[in-house]
Amino acid sequence: MSELLARLADTALATMRDVLPLMAVLLGFQLWILRQPIPQLRRVLAGFGYVVVGLVLFLVGLEEALFPLGRLMAHQLTDPAFLGIAGGVGTWSDYLWVYGFAAALAFASATAEPALIAVAMKANAVSGGAIGVRGLRVAVGLGAALGIALGSFRIGTGLPIHYFIMAIYAVLMVQTLYAPRMIIALAYDSGGVTTSTVTVPLVAALGLGLAGTIPGRDPVVDGFGLIAFVCSFPIMTVLGYAQLADWRARRAATRQPRRET
Repeated sequence: MSELLARLADTALATMRDVLPLMAVLLGFQLWILRQPIPQLRRVLAGFGYVVVGLVLFLVGLEEALFPLGRLMAHQLTDPAFLGIAGGVGTWSDYLWVYGFAAALAFASATAEPALIAVAMKANAVSGGAIGVRGLRVAVGLGAALGIALGSFRIGTGLPIHYFIMAIYAVLMVQTLYAPRMIIALAYDSGGVTTSTVTVPLVAALGLGLAGTIPGRDPVVDGFGLIAFVCSFPIMTVLGYAQLADWRARRAATRQPRRET
């Protein structure tokens, strides 16, 4: 118990040091640049207090639960006894359970991201309902699932990450050229909001756990990089979702005059 309290105290001090510069910038601009009083000062200060408390609990929770759980799941899924690998060294096809678990984990965590929900609601309101909240969340979740599955495959095979990244961004550039203009910015923002408070800790723990348990992998070289896959593939799926919707709309518009004639 005393160890947990000491960790909470250390994390609280570190979090306050991180939040104070942000608070100083916001209040300084309001008071000395804009020269306007701060409305509801007590409420603003209380909000900063809530931010500090929330971050402290979140960071301690990561260290106490999410990171150990991610490493444990990675170790169990790559255990030669569980996979039935003779000699303890397997090929990429022996880790299919890992790819499936990683995809399910990414889909669940990405669709639950508060930042994604907020962006989807704003996009729905601004577009007048043309962009559905649920459709956008599902598209982002599918992209995150595909991305982390491919990233886990890269760890399983030990292939260099730059080949994958170059291919992914080549596809994104082609999609961007042909996607509807109204969706391009939202698609790229959708890739950013997936790398938020829920997804990043789980993905990072999973990647480091896989690289630390699969024989021949280096956690420093192979453990990182999963987040790059998770944030790039949702851009691809959202652009694809928009292109499919645009194609269906144009197809329906061309069919309607034929029916009238």
